[in-house]
Amino acid sequence: MENRKLGKATDKRMALLRSQVTDLLWHGRIETTVDRAKEVQKMAEKLLTKAINSYKDTVKKVETRQRKKKDKKGNVTVEEYKIELINDGPTKLAARRAIMAVVYERKEQKGFSESKSAYRVRAGRINHPLVEKIFNEYAPKYDERATETGTKGGYTRVLKNGFRRGDAAEMAIIELV
Repeated sequence: MENRKLGKATDKRMALLRSQVTDLLWHGRIETTVDRAKEVQKMAEKLLTKAINSYKDTVKKVETRQRKKKDKKGNVTVEEYKIELINDGPTKLAARRAIMAVVYERKEQKGFSESKSAYRVRAGRINHPLVEKIFNEYAPKYDERATETGTKGGYTRVLKNGFRRGDAAEMAIIELV
């Protein structure tokens, strides 16, 4: 099946679709024209499928590390402790990189009544908030839904919304189910 041209050159069309997919995954719902919504739906479904198929692939590793401490007299003691590290496995890492190649970077938004220090604590350690949202929220949710219903896919829906005033383009709302 052929892609819709949407009246734009390839680079501009791809930038538009990437932006709309990013907005859809960030907000959960956007309003656009029907043709754009159908193209966004194709891209978003593929990205979510990659995340769902690989979000469980993690590697746990326990490392033993040493810490040197000095007391008041200047004596040095070596203390050993164990750290449990959880890293992405190869399939999850590949899926994460593929998703990052499509979606644009989003910053976590500071709440209206949230203090700066609370915002830093909440969003300080997250490097890619949208990718983390996809793997930590959407992938488990849709995987659970797939096991309950026995069907895969259908993560988004397109609802026709009438015609736009001005140019009479047919509008639609695309949302995550």
